Amino acid sequence: MKRVYLLAVLAIVIAAALGIAIAKHSGYVLIAYGSFRYQSGLWAALSALVAGVLALLLLRYLVGLLLTSGGAVNPWSRRNRSRRTRIAIEQGQLDLAEGRWASAQRHLQRAAEAERQPLLFYLGAARAANEQGRVEDRDNLLERALERQPQAELAVALTHAQLQMDRGENDGALEALHAMQERHPNNAQVLRLLQRLHLERGDWPALIRLLPDLRKHKVLPAAELAQLEQRAWGQNINLAATRGEDQQAARQALERAWQQLTNAQRQEPQLVLAYAEQLRQVGAQGEAEQVLRAALKRSYESHLARLYGLVRGDDPVRQLQTAEGWLKDHPQDPSLLLTLGRLSLQNRLWGKARDYLESSLRMQRNPETCAELARLLASLGETERSNQLFQEGLGLLDERLLALPLPEGMRA
Repeated sequence: MKRVYLLAVLAIVIAAALGIAIAKHSGYVLIAYGSFRYQSGLWAALSALVAGVLALLLLRYLVGLLLTSGGAVNPWSRRNRSRRTRIAIEQGQLDLAEGRWASAQRHLQRAAEAERQPLLFYLGAARAANEQGRVEDRDNLLERALERQPQAELAVALTHAQLQMDRGENDGALEALHAMQERHPNNAQVLRLLQRLHLERGDWPALIRLLPDLRKHKVLPAAELAQLEQRAWGQNINLAATRGEDQQAARQALERAWQQLTNAQRQEPQLVLAYAEQLRQVGAQGEAEQVLRAALKRSYESHLARLYGLVRGDDPVRQLQTAEGWLKDHPQDPSLLLTLGRLSLQNRLWGKARDYLESSLRMQRNPETCAELARLLASLGETERSNQLFQEGLGLLDERLLALPLPEGMRA
């Protein structure tokens, strides 16, 4: 309130001072140009000038108001185009997130054509087209994105490869990723997609060739990379045994795959297991026994001990004695007891085989052990107990099978 009074007093003082100035000094203004002459009092001229400035300001305001009103009404005005683009972006992104693919493609494509930086909208529209199986639309949208933003070549290529992989177009994705790897050899996402693609294709040799780059650029966590490396080499060993036309050729291919491993890798239990199993499959039983014996001497592993009972070494008696030596340190290992039962069977020691198999079953109810003991008891004439063990083994296997319906007559 005080401010209002102060302004009022100030206005009165200024008006009074202005009135006194006008009364004392009327002033004179003369403007002459050629035959044109204009003369007036100073204060009248100043008043006319102020009125003219105010009139111009008012005219400018009215013109701006008319243009704004026209923009709101005109559907082709810049204001309305921006509003439609914003709506298309918001709706397209919502449709994409909620899986309304046709609507998402339509809205995002419209937004992309209107925006100066359209990459993300083209990529979203391409994904929506891909989800609908509209492969030609997808490729056209990605080509358009590359035309509008050529500096985003890598982003467009990666999106294209990933969309192709999503639809099972692995050959096309592989070609695109190899091209990007040549141009961007250090890009982690290119390497990550290549690793995923090789896994899906089961191309273990290619994945093995990629492992050094995955490690160098830290594409995967160390633990995950170690698991992947072990799996790749193990699968490569399994695959090697199928490459030869006969057992001799398969044996040579298997040996080459084994020699590709480092000394440290040749001591990893999972890789030793894969190698020994494939040696057994190609008929190199004696060598498989030696590989397992050496590995178990270095470090005892239960799954290696189980496989040891399935291979037939050159000296069955020594093989049994070797396994019985491990029993001193691992008396509670059911896999070792199963192996001892099998090795006793190889040496025709029926009573010892029975004791070992029954001991294994007491520690772990296992369908393999049930089957081995049931076969032995059937040969010894203990038919009833043998049948019981066969039934128990089948029941244990049933727990690992899907509960599929069976004909009434086949149910227990």
